Amino acid sequence: MGKTALLDYLAEQASGCQVVRAAGVQSEMELAFAGLHQLCAPLLERTDRLPVPQRDALRIAFGLSSGPAPERFLVGLAVLGLVSDVAGERPLLCVVDDVQWLDRTSSQVLGFVARRLGADPVGLVFAARVPGDDVAGLPELAVEGLGPSDARALLDSVLTGPLDARVRDQIVAEMRGNPLALLELPRGLSPTELAGGFGLPGVVPLSGRIEQSFRGQIDLLPASARRLLVLAAADPSGDPLLVRRAAERLGLPADAGGPAADAGLVEFSPRVRFRHPLTRSAAYRSATTQERGQAHAALAEATDQALDPDRRAWHRAAAALVPDEDVAAELERCADRAQARGGLAAAAAFLERAMTLTPEPAGRAGRALAAAQANLRAGAFDKARDLLATAEAGPLDDFYDAQADLLRGQLAFASGPGSDAPPLLLKAAKRLALAAALRASEHKHIYASSWAWPELIEAAVRTGDMGLAGETLDRLTETTKAGGTDLGLGIDARSRALLSEGEAAEDLYHEAISRLGRTRRRPDLARAHLLFGEWLRRERRRGEARGQLRTACHMLEAMGMEAFAERARRELAAAGEPMANRIAEAGRTSSGRASQQLTAQEAQVAQLARDGLSNPDIAARLFISTRTVQYHLGKVFAKLGIDSRGQLHRVLPGGPRR
Repeated sequence: MGKTALLDYLAEQASGCQVVRAAGVQSEMELAFAGLHQLCAPLLERTDRLPVPQRDALRIAFGLSSGPAPERFLVGLAVLGLVSDVAGERPLLCVVDDVQWLDRTSSQVLGFVARRLGADPVGLVFAARVPGDDVAGLPELAVEGLGPSDARALLDSVLTGPLDARVRDQIVAEMRGNPLALLELPRGLSPTELAGGFGLPGVVPLSGRIEQSFRGQIDLLPASARRLLVLAAADPSGDPLLVRRAAERLGLPADAGGPAADAGLVEFSPRVRFRHPLTRSAAYRSATTQERGQAHAALAEATDQALDPDRRAWHRAAAALVPDEDVAAELERCADRAQARGGLAAAAAFLERAMTLTPEPAGRAGRALAAAQANLRAGAFDKARDLLATAEAGPLDDFYDAQADLLRGQLAFASGPGSDAPPLLLKAAKRLALAAALRASEHKHIYASSWAWPELIEAAVRTGDMGLAGETLDRLTETTKAGGTDLGLGIDARSRALLSEGEAAEDLYHEAISRLGRTRRRPDLARAHLLFGEWLRRERRRGEARGQLRTACHMLEAMGMEAFAERARRELAAAGEPMANRIAEAGRTSSGRASQQLTAQEAQVAQLARDGLSNPDIAARLFISTRTVQYHLGKVFAKLGIDSRGQLHRVLPGGPRR
């Protein structure tokens, strides 16, 4: 419907703004953070200004440094901080086209950023055929087709000869106002069809008709130009030097692309860019399977293995027409790298392709099982079930067969409560000797125990069954120590604090809050604040308790965890803060503005500023940018009739005396 043209117009009109762009590419959908890298590449020189955990997460995600797989939450905060910092000097416009083809991790991160821009002078504009869940809830503008009169005017503007009125009316009616269709379809009609008759293509979907029009133009090119177009279409990186090196390997002349460029189908400088994604599709589909394989093989040879091993492996896989163990093993290594960067969906795709290229039945079954496990971790449960069925159809030894039982139980558990999961998991447990127990604990399926065991520990402590609590804690610690993640170790520290006393308990609560604060599990962080506040109140440290309990209350209310929020409110009252003093109802001032009230986020920002936190600390606590914190404080000062944060203690209830 012309969404790309609208984005181009938007970028042209953004005078005074810095503009960065990215576009989803269908063949890069399985490469984690590929779309995000497109958008952020011009801004990466600013990463040194980010907090260290965020900077490291972003650099690891982009393969610029090594380290443990980054939390996508930290990557999101890093991108939020990066664009906010850049926009501090000049307003920033981020334009993202074809969101439906972005890799999942990039679309999740960009959706996260879009919802948290707040007061930052940043525009983030997505264009998609159909908006996905990752950008759901953002303001939308549906791009509809042109009206009949505008459609006829646009069609007339590209006609080179007379057009029978009946043919024009049929084109306008069948194109449903699609601008690209109106521009491209007449190029594929012969003079006879333009002059009269109803010689339009038959029952083909609209996108298919447009693609057929491009295909007709491609068929008119010389053979060398067509082969070069196939080569360019097979690689989405847009690197003209890479395409040129691959063309040399295919024996194509240096000027082979001239006719295609003259026809307006593609540009080769400064980047390789097709007129439209359907032009790329038409060029790729115009080749035979063997020709496409030759193109991918040439691109693989031309790709630097040291600089871009994953793309090289993907081209090798696309070129492989029969099973090839060498290529399958290389894809398996790509999966390991993708998983290290946090790209679970990419790892799953690499493993699935490796499975299809594995010639030996036992190895094929083992890789199918690994691909099923990766899809489970990526949340693709249906795909995981299909791959599990493939694995079980092949020869599996006892160990892998037990792992298959375990995976089936995990799928039953992850799909929702029911009666299937416990017996399946019990069956797997009985078959695995002491999925091997250590291997199982290190093998990323700790999400089940990470919620069940901590709940049991807390319940046992509250009912006085310290024996059960201690036994369960030992099991939890064995798993979390093996995983070594901030999430697991944070939950372990929180649970261990429940069984500790004095200074040891306090240190463990601080460790839990610190570790969980570096993850995206806000419910677990809020509950750590709640438990710490309860402990402080029992230790008769009521002032400190109120600070922890207020934080817990704000977070739990914001997440809709009303039962836990009510527990925090009861604890606040017991710690000496009347129910009438809830921060969400703050806003009365000594200047007579009794009717003025703060929004929920303004109240949170004001509370934390009153308690002495700096703007960067508040931003990190509430997962917003520093600029948004400053914006909210400005609104707070205006509503409360004050002009500095030092006056907040006078107008907000429950504040420390000064």
